[in-house]
Amino acid sequence: DRVLSSPGLGPAKSATPAPTSPPPPGDPACNVLVEAPSVIPSNHLPEGTPIGYTSNPPSSGPHYPRWANFQEYATPVPDGYLVHALEHGAVLLVYKCDALDGGDCAEVVAALRGVRDAVATDPSCDPSIRVRVILAPMPGLDVPVAAAAWGFTYKAACLDVPSLTQFVQEHYAKGPEDFCAPGITDFMY
Repeated sequence: DRVLSSPGLGPAKSATPAPTSPPPPGDPACNVLVEAPSVIPSNHLPEGTPIGYTSNPPSSGPHYPRWANFQEYATPVPDGYLVHALEHGAVLLVYKCDALDGGDCAEVVAALRGVRDAVATDPSCDPSIRVRVILAPMPGLDVPVAAAAWGFTYKAACLDVPSLTQFVQEHYAKGPEDFCAPGITDFMY
């Protein structure tokens, strides 16, 4: 894995040297970590096939033939649909409620909506979609707040809007299949 920034955590060790970027703006107490895990092959697998990923949240790899629609979800979305959406240039904003102080997500979800809503309208998207951003709970996270784009992950111990906004701006619409077509919402679990 290539570590791009790790404010508050000191220098990170990496098997693959990579250039470092300046620490993201924001609250150092959130321990924001932006990484560029190795991109793994992105072949299609039958829906429902169990898939293991090398990053959490996943940022590349095998996925299902259909992708998650670019929208907000109240329940977790299977990773195989999310990874396909990332391949299309989406940014994933995810959270783990029970990892938040007090377990109350309302404030965090509202702030994540604000990050999504601040993304300029994507002219390649259908007006019903507007932008390629997915917001969803992800119970398997090892941090309270995370994001992913094709080949990149963002993790934080708390919600840091400036650094998360920067991550979205830097990685939006950068997937290998850059297009914005409606996805699905009827997932196989």
